[in-house]
Amino acid sequence: MEQGRVALAKDIGNLACCLVHPEAECTPGFTPKHGYLILTTCSHVLEMLLEGPLGKEVTPAVHQAVLESMWQCLKHHQSGLSASALSTPHSLCAKGLMDDRRHIRLVAGHVATELIRLYQTSENDKATLLMDSVLRGLKRPDTHKETALLVLGYIAKVAVGQVLGRAICSIFSQIGKSNHAIRGTAYLQLMQLAKYYKKSHYDFLAPYMNQIADFTMSRVTSDPALLGELCRFILMGVPDFIRHMLPQILPKYIIQKNRPVLDYIETALGERISTLVLGLAAVLLARTFLLRDAAAIDEALSFTLDLLNENTGQQRVTLESLILSCDVPLLTELVIALHDGDPEIQSLVFDGFRRVQVATSRSPSRKTRSPNQEVATKEFVTANMLAIMMRLSELLHDMYGKKDVETKRRIICGISPFISYVGNAISGIGLQTMALLQAMLGFPPLVSVTLGTWKVFLQTLRPSDLGLYIGVTSAAFLASWEQFTRDQRTVAKESLEYIVIECGDKVGSHLDEIADLRRYQELQTVSARLSELRSDETPETQLRRILNRTSNENYAVACQAMEELKSFMLSKHSGFIHDLASGDAFSPLVSEIVSKLMAAGARDDDNAEPLRLLAYHCLGIFGAVDPDRFELPSGDEHATLFSNFNDEDQAVAFALYLISDVLVGVFRSASDLNYQTQVAYVLQELLKFCKFTPNILSSAPPSSVTLRVRRRWESLPKHVVETVAPFLESKYHKKNQLEIRDSGVVYLVQATYREWIQQWTAYLLDKAVGTHVNSIFPLFHWIIVHKDASIAHRLLPHLILNLMIFGPEEEVDLVRREILTVLQDQVNPDGKSTNDKRFLSTQAIFMLMDHLNKWVRLVRQEAASKKSEGGTRRGRVYGGDETEQRLLRVDSILSSIPRELVARAAFQCKAFARSLMSFEGQIFDLKANDATEADLQPYYEHLHKIYANIDEPDGMEGISALVLSPSLEHKIRQHESTGRWTSAQSCWEVKLQSNPNNLDYHIGLLHCLRNLGHYDTLRTHVKGVLTRNPEWEPALIDFQVESAWVLGDWQEVQTCVDRTEADTSHTVIARVLLAYHNGEPPVAALASARKLLGAPITAAGVRGYRSCYQSILNLHMLQEVDLISSVSTAPPPRPLRELSGALDARLEATLPAFRVREPILSMRRTAFGINGDQEKDDDNVIGLTWLDSSKIARKAGHWQTAYGAMLQAQRRAAPYWFLESAKLTKSTGEPLRALSELEHALHSSSHADDQEHRKSKAKALVIRARWMNESERYQPNEILKAFQAGAEILTIWESGHFHLGHFQDECFKMLPKSDLRTRGSRMNLNTIRFYSKAIKAGSKYVYQTVPRLLTLWLDSGEDDPDLKVESNLKINQEVSKAIEVIPTYKWFPAFPQMASRVGHGSNEVYKLLANLISRIIGEYPKQALWLFISVVKSTKQTRATRGKKLLDRLKLDPRYRNTEVPSLIEDSLTMTNELLNLCDYPIKDDRKTLNMQQVFSGLFKLAPSRIIIPLQESLTANFPPTSSSESTHQPFPVDAPTFEFLYDEIEVMRSLAKPRKITIRGSNGQTYVFLGKPKDDLRKDARLMDFNGMINKLLKANSESRRRKLYIRTYGVVTLNEECGFIQWVSHTVPVRNVLVKMYEQRGIHGGWCSDLAQAFGRIRGIESSKVIAEIFQTEILKQFPPVFHVWFLETFPEPSVWLSSRLAYSRTAAVMSIIGFILGLGDRHLENILMDSHTGDVVHVDFNCLFEKGKTLETPERVPFRLTHNIADALGVTGPEGLFRIACEITLQILRTNKDCLMSVLDAFIHDPLMEWEDEKRRLDRKSKQGNNNVKALTDLKVLAKNALDPIEKKLSGIYTSNGIGHPREISTNNLVQMVIQEATDPANLGRMYPGWAPHL
Repeated sequence: MEQGRVALAKDIGNLACCLVHPEAECTPGFTPKHGYLILTTCSHVLEMLLEGPLGKEVTPAVHQAVLESMWQCLKHHQSGLSASALSTPHSLCAKGLMDDRRHIRLVAGHVATELIRLYQTSENDKATLLMDSVLRGLKRPDTHKETALLVLGYIAKVAVGQVLGRAICSIFSQIGKSNHAIRGTAYLQLMQLAKYYKKSHYDFLAPYMNQIADFTMSRVTSDPALLGELCRFILMGVPDFIRHMLPQILPKYIIQKNRPVLDYIETALGERISTLVLGLAAVLLARTFLLRDAAAIDEALSFTLDLLNENTGQQRVTLESLILSCDVPLLTELVIALHDGDPEIQSLVFDGFRRVQVATSRSPSRKTRSPNQEVATKEFVTANMLAIMMRLSELLHDMYGKKDVETKRRIICGISPFISYVGNAISGIGLQTMALLQAMLGFPPLVSVTLGTWKVFLQTLRPSDLGLYIGVTSAAFLASWEQFTRDQRTVAKESLEYIVIECGDKVGSHLDEIADLRRYQELQTVSARLSELRSDETPETQLRRILNRTSNENYAVACQAMEELKSFMLSKHSGFIHDLASGDAFSPLVSEIVSKLMAAGARDDDNAEPLRLLAYHCLGIFGAVDPDRFELPSGDEHATLFSNFNDEDQAVAFALYLISDVLVGVFRSASDLNYQTQVAYVLQELLKFCKFTPNILSSAPPSSVTLRVRRRWESLPKHVVETVAPFLESKYHKKNQLEIRDSGVVYLVQATYREWIQQWTAYLLDKAVGTHVNSIFPLFHWIIVHKDASIAHRLLPHLILNLMIFGPEEEVDLVRREILTVLQDQVNPDGKSTNDKRFLSTQAIFMLMDHLNKWVRLVRQEAASKKSEGGTRRGRVYGGDETEQRLLRVDSILSSIPRELVARAAFQCKAFARSLMSFEGQIFDLKANDATEADLQPYYEHLHKIYANIDEPDGMEGISALVLSPSLEHKIRQHESTGRWTSAQSCWEVKLQSNPNNLDYHIGLLHCLRNLGHYDTLRTHVKGVLTRNPEWEPALIDFQVESAWVLGDWQEVQTCVDRTEADTSHTVIARVLLAYHNGEPPVAALASARKLLGAPITAAGVRGYRSCYQSILNLHMLQEVDLISSVSTAPPPRPLRELSGALDARLEATLPAFRVREPILSMRRTAFGINGDQEKDDDNVIGLTWLDSSKIARKAGHWQTAYGAMLQAQRRAAPYWFLESAKLTKSTGEPLRALSELEHALHSSSHADDQEHRKSKAKALVIRARWMNESERYQPNEILKAFQAGAEILTIWESGHFHLGHFQDECFKMLPKSDLRTRGSRMNLNTIRFYSKAIKAGSKYVYQTVPRLLTLWLDSGEDDPDLKVESNLKINQEVSKAIEVIPTYKWFPAFPQMASRVGHGSNEVYKLLANLISRIIGEYPKQALWLFISVVKSTKQTRATRGKKLLDRLKLDPRYRNTEVPSLIEDSLTMTNELLNLCDYPIKDDRKTLNMQQVFSGLFKLAPSRIIIPLQESLTANFPPTSSSESTHQPFPVDAPTFEFLYDEIEVMRSLAKPRKITIRGSNGQTYVFLGKPKDDLRKDARLMDFNGMINKLLKANSESRRRKLYIRTYGVVTLNEECGFIQWVSHTVPVRNVLVKMYEQRGIHGGWCSDLAQAFGRIRGIESSKVIAEIFQTEILKQFPPVFHVWFLETFPEPSVWLSSRLAYSRTAAVMSIIGFILGLGDRHLENILMDSHTGDVVHVDFNCLFEKGKTLETPERVPFRLTHNIADALGVTGPEGLFRIACEITLQILRTNKDCLMSVLDAFIHDPLMEWEDEKRRLDRKSKQGNNNVKALTDLKVLAKNALDPIEKKLSGIYTSNGIGHPREISTNNLVQMVIQEATDPANLGRMYPGWAPHL
């Protein structure tokens, strides 16, 4: 029977194995896959096996077998068992544990272990009961104890929480037993468990150390060996252990009044117990206050005070003094005690608060404000809540010793009831609370309690205070959502529901800060409500909302926003994103996107890497957008103080700058609470310095806060106010600062840049001098020394400037030595500093120098402004001599730094603008000392190297012209800089022939091959080189791997990547490509690649987009690889061709250069062909990329590359490849062969009849027609049919219709006069018809089509007023149709032309013209009325009458009756009348000012008004890019500034006409100045501004001019009638004459007219020989006036980057305006009419009275086409007119010639609204005719006069020109014409013949 029972028991155990894992053996640690619930059945059977007679049937063997089988069954079960299912095993186990037989107890112990494991999931009470059964064994004889210890060891390996702690503590309780076996077993069990949990002995016991310490210390007097055993086990000395556990044990034994234990502690530590009590007073008092018995509290306090007062003599410690000594730590301990939510404990805590408050209220400095004790207590705790929260944070961050998880959990749990207790006052420390919670959210064991506390915090705040935290909350939750458990998600969701659903309509604009919740299903309800609240959101507003959050100081918010931005750009809004970056000028949003992404990518904090990676990814998604088509905002991170802290207002302004721009961001992003506390202290003190008090937030009487202080507060941004408001009442204290010893030059003793800038700044903080310095700088000492190099970077410039102005000489000399040491280390090749330290330190020195130079510039500008305004304007007060002394002191210090040293150091750390500035300065100095050209060559070499490193090829061309004997190196640099890679390749090949073993030469050649796209040759060359020199592989790996992937050799790519460990831009891209090729997940490779490729962005900084464009280009290509590969692997029906539109848009948005676009196209081909098994669609897409490559290579002049790409396109049968082939043939100089090829191809080709192919065919046909026309071999009818064939294929195609209409127009111009009325009229009809179609289809040619269409139409009506000719009648009808279908804004650029024709002679034409004018005014009244008002106020009766009637009809028009149009018309007329009154007002000779309120009260009262200020940019229509929707386009700025206020003072100028200057404040807060000019016909100026505005559009549309930023400075001109008008005052400008005269006078040279000049010019007047005149001019006149203009740039723009940009602006604006002036015949360019912008360097021309070659008719005819005197050329730099100036002239002239027709159409207004001077000329000629007794009607016609004036312009635009009328007119190429006019402008003979008052000598 015994054997049968044993066998059955074993079989039951084996049954569990068979059922759970029949296929596998039962091994230790096996986890069942299925939970078979067989336990109940097995338990019953096993229980029955124990029934029967003991000793016979139920033997010990049976008992053991049953327990073993039970153990086996339990092991194969998981959680989910009910208590009833486990009742039998529990009963059997409990009996077994009490068995006298050891082996039975051990098996029962295993059963107990498994039961504990199962109980822990749901039945903790049962686990406790079972543990009680186990622990009974410790109370039995030693044999049972030994077994119990072993069982506890088993249990401790599976138990958690309290069960585990109980097991460990129970084992430890036996460690001090006298029985060595028991003690050894316990000791061994503890050691094994520590090893099992892989912890040290101490760390293993640490979570239970409090219980163990209590147990040990309670027996220390009776069993001291126990403490020794414990300390031996944890490897700690007894005194150390006691000191470590003192906070736990000391309060307990003081409360128990246990003198023996206290004496033991005192003896062990060797310190008085009173000293120990004082050190732990907070913990002790907190424990005492929490006693439930009041009598016990009193006894404990009394005992404590007795201990403290032992042996203290007369000075006794009171309870109040004890509490005061630890009030904040005591309050903190009480807060922690709130953790378990026990109401009784809470009551005791609150009573503890009361006790502390009462004790502290007796202190004179802490009197309570409320008589109510409960209220007083709460006020007291609230006042201390910041200190409490900071201490809690410090405890959580282990600043007072490491805390275990349970302790931290209790701390966080205690915060919740504490927040509830203080209520909504918690908002005062909201940011600190949020920082604490956010930090704890990153610690998994504390997430649940943190979320609970977070929820309480949010719900406690007032809804009005909630806004500041909702962005951080949503971002933090979403960032961790994937890691949250289900319960945690529930709590987080409830918090978000509270924010959005309950408070969403109360938080205002803060709702925009909530992250996108749509990703998670659990948050759909919240997301839906959020969408309702944002119901009016458009893609643009959504994008702006996301962008605003990307710059949030909180990294969680910024990262979440960046994730949303990434999703936004990749989602359905990708088309919207592409539209933003399309056309000639990108949307302003592009600038915002790029600047935000660059700012995020440049954040270099330790924890910013995830944000940077996201920014890199988004930059790749957005693409490498062309930097020439948008403007990045330019800002300066350093404020500038003019008075340098002596002026209180400026010092306060500096403090506000530090608060707003520096400290608030640092405070909000700080994760180190200690650091955040010190930042808070600085904020608190700076607010006090600014005189901000708590009253500024209250409704206190206005007298309590001055108006000035209140305005300061109101000037702070909202987020700043929300952040700093709590610090108005805070009580932070400054930490002790370290003494910074004077160690001489700091740089020499610091190892890193960070240490150097921190130590140097900290040293200088105490050296600053000034009235308000000590209130600002010393505050930062702790922050800078301990933490923040970025703040040191911000403060250092101000400290240095302060010392240089006010500091003692020895300190200034020390600063100079520091600067010199850093610069010398940079140029010292043997220096010991790291490269990073050198580079960053040198950059910091340059930043300091820039700040000093900027201060000099701004102070000089301010002083000049004061002087020019006569001190009438309120502003800063300067003592002239004092200011000049300061300037001289700073200047002298800067000049004492050797220029050569600065130049060399700048070049080495890539500060090329500074290096260029320094070397050019040396060249000018040498020239002034008559240095020879040979002496200058070494310096030209330096400039040559600099230009090779900056993206300024025009400068390279200029400097190359000065190199006398260019070497191969010069030629290579020049060719590479200007993109002539084939020439550079030839030079490298020559160098390699002389030295084939030079690695650098091979790399140079390979760069050329790469830039030419010759990858086959490149790969062959690399292989050959590596065969001979395998050690060069690391240097050539990039070329090797790139050529391999381009050619599709993936085995080679794999080999290269495997062979190299280096991470370069090419190897990381190769790894991404390989991942896709091998079918591996690319996520890691992409992240690694983005990290490396984006690194230069971080180094470049926020404004370094252009300098790191190559990195952004790499990210662009990486994104396209990912995009193409993901689409390629997508399942059908998503073909690859769907991707082509997006890829085309991305390509068009990039910089239009071969070096940029070819790598993109090459990478696309690699991506499409990455798997080597393309389908036909894939092949077509690849073929199209080859076509694109051929096109851009052709345009770049790389014929060989273009031909190879074209052949590849042909091989892949790319559609219409032959068109590119023909273009290439034509580009190489064979136009007829190209035409023949194209014709043959068109006849033989056949393609699908879809939209794309029809467009390609139409394009090919139109190109064929154009080439036919150019060939001059075809009849006009044949060419016309060819154009018609192309245009008919696509009915809506702008280019086709434009070219067809243009051809018709050109044919019309060649007709004889006899045919103009018949054939010409029909041609004009066709031209108008086709132009109308073109205008409707797009806006690319609007400037060509609209003006010409109007000219043809209106001229036809003039010639045939009654429209008797049928074709003229049809023209009118065609125009009528066009007006109805073409968007109104497309007509707007020609509105001045329409206004000029208001007096049209044909009634039928005028009706239609009036309809068009009315339509434009009706849609755009704010802009059009300014341009039309001169018609209404015209002095010509017909124009005025028609203008008034037109406006009257418009006011009554039903379409506009309920709009603002009628009232705007009335307001405009009223404004015009008042402005005319102002212009016509007679002024006495001595009046300098007028009072607007008194004299022109009607004008003054008009503001504020809805009328826009007539700025040029507000009146210029912008057209949409071709890809945008035209129907919704807004052509004008929606926020154009309107009249907000008219300033009272009107300044009267001194000239004869007495112009009046008025000042306007716009609705945008900006100030604008206009000059009213009486008796002056400003129509010429207005039309010239229209002309220049059109030219600016054309310059912007051309990639070459756009890259060079060519433009004309324009300004607003308003004509009120033919005699009066207003011109916008150009601010910050100074006449060139004033500049030069002042500079000459500073050098002792009289810059005005003198007798010597009169004598020299007098001699010239009688000489005819040009050679003699030139000699006199050069030797007698110019010699007196050496060129000095370049010095003005150095003095005005001393910061190198600003100097370079200003000189570039000067060179190019001067060039553009020179060519415009030449074309228009603009004369009278004396130095008063040329202004310099002292902020930008722009050239601004004014006074355009001398137009249309009028200068050549003066008494002393003008001989030069524009002003290019030696001073004007001097300011161009050492290269003079070469390079920048010449190339800008050539590009401008070519653009003007290309767009001749549209420019002449704009000038057409002069013909039909002639100038007053022409009317005067007509009257003069008429009088002359009558005086000649000619009775025939005078033939003088105003139109003829106007056409004669415009004829020379048309000839110049055609390239027909003769130099000063010498020779026969002939067409001249653009380059030759530019050369000719530059020679004329600089010819000394021409200059000598100029009128002396023109000042050709200056």
